[in-house]
Amino acid sequence: MTVFALARIDHQYLLYGIAAAICLVIFVTLILTPALSAYGRVWEKAAAGVLSLFVLAALVIGGVVIGLVVVYYYTDIVNFIHGS
Repeated sequence: MTVFALARIDHQYLLYGIAAAICLVIFVTLILTPALSAYGRVWEKAAAGVLSLFVLAALVIGGVVIGLVVVYYYTDIVNFIHGS
């Protein structure tokens, strides 16, 4: 049954999901793990984890804003690149 459910998903959504999973693994490896290993007490680790979530939210919001700017100004960017 799962194979048929995946057959209906376009390849773009599958690629977006894989990219999101890779980004999440990179976030955990590069930001969350060092933040948690820097502290010894449980409440310090919890606070570092919460603050790391704020970092993740800032990165996601920054990516969305940059993506929206590129989509909004796409014709201007193409015209600038091609010199017209």
